[in-house]
Amino acid sequence: MTAADPSPDRFEPVPLGALEQQVMDALWDAGELTVREVITALGDVHAYTTIATVLTNLDRKGMIRSRRQGRSVHYSARRSRSEHAALVMEHALSASRDRRASIVHFVETMDPGEVDLLRSYLDQHPGPAGRDGG
Repeated sequence: MTAADPSPDRFEPVPLGALEQQVMDALWDAGELTVREVITALGDVHAYTTIATVLTNLDRKGMIRSRRQGRSVHYSARRSRSEHAALVMEHALSASRDRRASIVHFVETMDPGEVDLLRSYLDQHPGPAGRDGG
């Protein structure tokens, strides 16, 4: 794999433009779409060539995969929306000069239901050795 050919498993999240984000949202919502189906999902306001170009760019960035079926090409996301969001959050934390303070601030901004979800998850999934505070 070359530097120009990004690995879908690389750590740093790929920055997305506004239309790229809309296309990814359509793929995440539907699972798999053709170019025409993406156009329909976005409200029939974009030209075929525009969406085809966006899909080519997303493929180049390692965000999607394509599968030929007959005369059509079907596109799907390489990662789930939640996996992508987790990568974005991890990248933001890794860029922080004070990761602990950033985590604390983030948790303080969560609503009580989200904090309960996090607490429940942590109770059920102890961290790796040496990282669980003990």
